[in-house]
Amino acid sequence: MSSPSTKSASRRSAPPVLSETELARIADELAGGKPPMVWFTAAAVGIAEGKSGKVVALGDPADGDFLQVRPTGSKDVLSFGPSELTLTKPARGATGAPAGSAKTRPAPAPEPGNRKENPVTPQPTTSSSPAPAAPTPASGATAPGAGEATAPKPATTRPAKSAAARKSKVPEVTVTLTGTADGEWTVDVVNGKKRSVKGLAVNSGAVAQAAKILHPEVEEVVAGILEAARDAQQAKVAQLQAELEAAKRLLEELGD
Repeated sequence: MSSPSTKSASRRSAPPVLSETELARIADELAGGKPPMVWFTAAAVGIAEGKSGKVVALGDPADGDFLQVRPTGSKDVLSFGPSELTLTKPARGATGAPAGSAKTRPAPAPEPGNRKENPVTPQPTTSSSPAPAAPTPASGATAPGAGEATAPKPATTRPAKSAAARKSKVPEVTVTLTGTADGEWTVDVVNGKKRSVKGLAVNSGAVAQAAKILHPEVEEVVAGILEAARDAQQAKVAQLQAELEAAKRLLEELGD
């Protein structure tokens, strides 16, 4: 039997992974409040190659998977390493199957024997005489016979963890409450590296209620600040009342 013809498989060139320069560029864009768009490479675990996402934060490079990415169409923030991402947009139609799925190779064609043999084609017979026996291949030859099947090689699987098993990292949120001696309160909120709220005025009563809910120690500190502000305002009111009375008396004297 003649040897089966082989066809060369076309391979797409792998997209470049993130370099130190590109990581610095991503950090600059995050600092400017513009999450950069990236695409997943074939090394990305649990995400299809060519799928896009946005980098929302950068962690410690010592952790390995320090890039916090939100895949397009998902609300989860997942951790990835530089080898799993690229800034190069893949060509249309180049999106691959999700990494980590089982990849199987077709079973190889049987090797030809030491001599050529024509495949045996079973013929219908009406005679009661037994069918002629199939020719026996020579010693050492491997030839497929009637009813024989070549067992496929076991599928090779790539150990992977699903996207759900990844450790999601949410950017830290910092809330800062600032009070003055006059009883004025403002709040600032920083989400990751982005300041979301700056200098928002807050009512003193709301601050007192929030402090009471948070912790007794917080309530004690805030209560002391509010008490000092209340005393200052009462003193100010008393001073203004005294000035008002003096102004009224002067007005009466001028009227006479």
